[in-house]
Amino acid sequence: MQFITNFLTDREGSAGRDLAVLAVVFGLFYTLFLGQLPLLEPDEGRYAEIPREMLERGDLVTTRLNHVKYFEKPPLHYWLNAASQSVLGGSEFAVRFPSALLGLFGILMTYHAGRRVFGRREGLYGAMVLGSSALFASLARMNSIDMTLTCCMTATLFSFLLASRDGEERKGLYYHLFYLFAALTVLAKGLIGLVLPGGVVVLYILLTRRWRLFAEMRLLSGVPLFLAVCAPWFVLVSLRNPEFARFFFIHEHFERFLTRVHGRYEPPWFFVPVLLGGVFPWTFFLPETLRNLRSAWSRERLFLLLWVGVIVLFFSVSSSKLIPYVLPVFPALALLVGAALCGSSDSRDRAFKVQAGASILFLLLAGAGVLLYPHLVLKARFAVGAALVPAIVLLAGGMLSLWAWLKKGGASLAAMLCLTASLTAVAVPPVIFARSIEKKSTRALAPVIRELFSGVPIVSYGYYRQDVPFYTGRRVIVAGNSGELEFGRRHDPDKGWFIDPRSFCRMWDAGRPLVALMSRTDLALFRSVVRTPPRIAAAWGDTLLVSNK
Repeated sequence: MQFITNFLTDREGSAGRDLAVLAVVFGLFYTLFLGQLPLLEPDEGRYAEIPREMLERGDLVTTRLNHVKYFEKPPLHYWLNAASQSVLGGSEFAVRFPSALLGLFGILMTYHAGRRVFGRREGLYGAMVLGSSALFASLARMNSIDMTLTCCMTATLFSFLLASRDGEERKGLYYHLFYLFAALTVLAKGLIGLVLPGGVVVLYILLTRRWRLFAEMRLLSGVPLFLAVCAPWFVLVSLRNPEFARFFFIHEHFERFLTRVHGRYEPPWFFVPVLLGGVFPWTFFLPETLRNLRSAWSRERLFLLLWVGVIVLFFSVSSSKLIPYVLPVFPALALLVGAALCGSSDSRDRAFKVQAGASILFLLLAGAGVLLYPHLVLKARFAVGAALVPAIVLLAGGMLSLWAWLKKGGASLAAMLCLTASLTAVAVPPVIFARSIEKKSTRALAPVIRELFSGVPIVSYGYYRQDVPFYTGRRVIVAGNSGELEFGRRHDPDKGWFIDPRSFCRMWDAGRPLVALMSRTDLALFRSVVRTPPRIAAAWGDTLLVSNK
């Protein structure tokens, strides 16, 4: 414990040593048991299958899902995932590893920027807050496009912040990194990679009246660099697919933002609880962060505050909202919280004591709640035995945090909170969510399909199950709602892969061997409308594997 205290309180430690410690610690947390759970439906299955098909077809330009065109996102995340699968194989670990690696890069970038802008300790605290925040740590352990976007946008905005500082010796390097990562941000998720960083930068210049930044931004060399990195894919995919531009830019950007066409509408305040819960266990130190902003105001803090505010406001007014959309604000928010913690943990004033006590109390109450939950809820999501691991982590973390606070001080408290939150991110999902994830997954059914039905067409009945092609390595027939494959269905010359339920019933009775995945509810109705009795070959959760032979 004394080593940790000295490590966090030393103001002149080696940057190389700090980066190595952060890389080892968070690299361990982000990769431990990374492949334990099956792919989370629908997103992880989708974002694993697209790169698998890239490798299978040898086509890195036209993105496809279940072998039909799929243009909802640009290709950067798919390229990284395809590289991981080609090296590590087609496993859950392989498809999640790029997110873990990018999350780690975001932590190291936060430390680097924090150290150069505020000081070594502020950089360390900011990196610890980011790496252990609940939402960031969770998405770093998932196959998530939002982590790729966040990493690229973090590098973009931190590069500009460092380049714009007075007296910066490496302005040229940081400005060119700004353009490079801005291009990668566009390749990660489209036009928001240009709109959001651009909005932050322009507002910052307007509010600070630093007009000279426009002259020193290396526009003559930076803009060509930006275009050289991101433009080739957009040109190639448009030349090969004339229908791409309208769908990608109009449907996936303007209609998504302005309308409810995607069915993801939430109220404007939706992201407030997301941020409060997502930054756990540091939520209780947000009042201290606001106080620190008032007492230590600076241009750098204004930039970080604009970073948070522009992104949250943009998605709050959007008609399409999902929890991960605000992930890009977490590096800036973490650095603000880390800087506040760094100063307040030394003084240990009354306000900081209250916030520290609240965080410790919450850990203890959360641990007790997890332990009691299976006893108090009639149809609990997890059993008594399964509750022990997360309960022990939370209770032990709360007690160790209390001991560290009372005996060692604020630096040790921060370390214990970081350790507890990181262990929670590893231990809780396999327990809390294992049953629901397994219930929706088809991982357990894939070996049966490969062994018993290797040459038999696979049908996903009712709707498209995203992980079936990935786990089986085969294209599936969709009998029912094509969902987000509708665009690809319309442009697929082979229409036999999308059929309505009535046509499938006729196929079932025609004598051709078929194997289908369907829900238990659908099976009862299906039996009543076909002549050939469906035989259950395997079952997992709510999904049945049935055959007509």
